[in-house]
Amino acid sequence: MTEQGASDRIDQLIQALHDENEALRDHAIASLGQTGPEALPRLIDLMADEDAVIREAAASAVVRMGPSVVEPMIEALQDDSWAIREQAASALGKLRDRRATEPLVKAIHDRDGAVRTAAVWALERIGDSQAVPGLIDALMDNTLREDAARVLKKIGDVRAVEALIDGLLGSNWMVRRHAAEALGKIGDRRAVTPLIESLKDEDWLVRRNAAESLARLGATEAIQPLLGLLQDENTMVQETVEAVLASLGWTPEPQ
Repeated sequence: MTEQGASDRIDQLIQALHDENEALRDHAIASLGQTGPEALPRLIDLMADEDAVIREAAASAVVRMGPSVVEPMIEALQDDSWAIREQAASALGKLRDRRATEPLVKAIHDRDGAVRTAAVWALERIGDSQAVPGLIDALMDNTLREDAARVLKKIGDVRAVEALIDGLLGSNWMVRRHAAEALGKIGDRRAVTPLIESLKDEDWLVRRNAAESLARLGATEAIQPLLGLLQDENTMVQETVEAVLASLGWTPEPQ
């Protein structure tokens, strides 16, 4: 195919991204992903389209191009358009290339909330522990703290223990849920006392997660506080606590 023919083909495929037919759009995305770098500048421009469907379709086509677009997407994190920065972060998450970790950590501090959220999501997909300090900082951002706590739970790095303990004792119930689970996964005994305190949390899933984490930590000192949850208002908490107590070596006194 001549250079002009290739250019015309790209034009046709990009036009197809605007079609109402989803199957045709999907075909265009797949085909654009195989066109090579000549289509990349046009696709990056489309990542700023006013139509969210077009933005996402363009980013999907970029991802189809594979590792060769990692560096251009990292550069796109600096674009003036928030939409391009958001789609670039999302694309980097789908590519799961660790070269993007540091730039995405910087994007956590982007001036636009959608970009910050996309950066945290991307870091979750990549799963690189180098992101932990940045994710700890993100716990201070009201718009990110729930997502950051979830990602820290997934990574399970001991450096996050103190920050997760703070989150466990904080006011955000979703952060408390993630923190209670994460602290058991990490396995640091600094979490035992805060987890025991969280057995009294108003949220039933925090109580259950805290109980499970205490079992993971082998915290026999939690047996007495756990006994009080055998009469918890939530049956799932009761069932969990029964199993936790058994794992910690407690047996009920014979009747």
